[in-house]
Amino acid sequence: MPKKKSKAKQSKNPMKRFFVGLGKVLLILFVISIVLPLAYRWINPPVTPLMLIRKVKNDAPIEKEWRDIEEISHHMVDCAVASEDNNFLSHRGFDWGAVQKAIDEKKKGKRERGASTISQQTAKNVFLWPGHSWVRKAGEVYFTFWIETFWSKERIMEVYLNVIEMGNGIYGAEAAAQHYFHKPASKLSLRESALITACYPAPLRWNPAKPTGYLNKRAGQISSLTTKIGRIKFDEESIAKAKERYAKRKTEWYELDLK
Repeated sequence: MPKKKSKAKQSKNPMKRFFVGLGKVLLILFVISIVLPLAYRWINPPVTPLMLIRKVKNDAPIEKEWRDIEEISHHMVDCAVASEDNNFLSHRGFDWGAVQKAIDEKKKGKRERGASTISQQTAKNVFLWPGHSWVRKAGEVYFTFWIETFWSKERIMEVYLNVIEMGNGIYGAEAAAQHYFHKPASKLSLRESALITACYPAPLRWNPAKPTGYLNKRAGQISSLTTKIGRIKFDEESIAKAKERYAKRKTEWYELDLK
């Protein structure tokens, strides 16, 4: 008799069982969302959601070959910072100055510009799918926080340069260097690195080995900016100096806002 009552109680609480099960699933996903970024501090991501999406939807190949950052031309690092994230060494994943500048330029009717940092782009490329939904954007913020917490700046750049899409089925600096210029990533010149970097906004549309007028112009701008920024180094002294310069600029922005 008691057993029947127990079964009856269970059958009367399907919603409770549903929410208990849902809670367990969400807890597991939450744990994975922390463990995976922590594990990738040492383990190289074997594949990304974008690679799988391109493969399934377009039957695109997956050309990639991991290279440690020491095996990638420093020009690729310098060009990435010059083109995508001038304050990469100094921020904690989000460049609020760049965000405000993008907002101000949009208000003035100028061409819309992106404000995503290299850290945000890395989080998106490694853990998320392409798109502009609020859900994906929230996920980008979430994973950016974790990789900035668990990874060094050097590790973020290393992963970024190994997973970013650089053509149809081409991912990472080594695959791009071999495909477009028939050489290893370690041998890329400043000009070649700038051309590859200039294609980042639309890697499926442009070919760095056959640059358009726009690509040549953009690559020239990137090359010129690298000389102004200087070579990117990841030692503690270089990062400390970058943070000092960034803090000074933020103070100047604040003072200008008060005027």
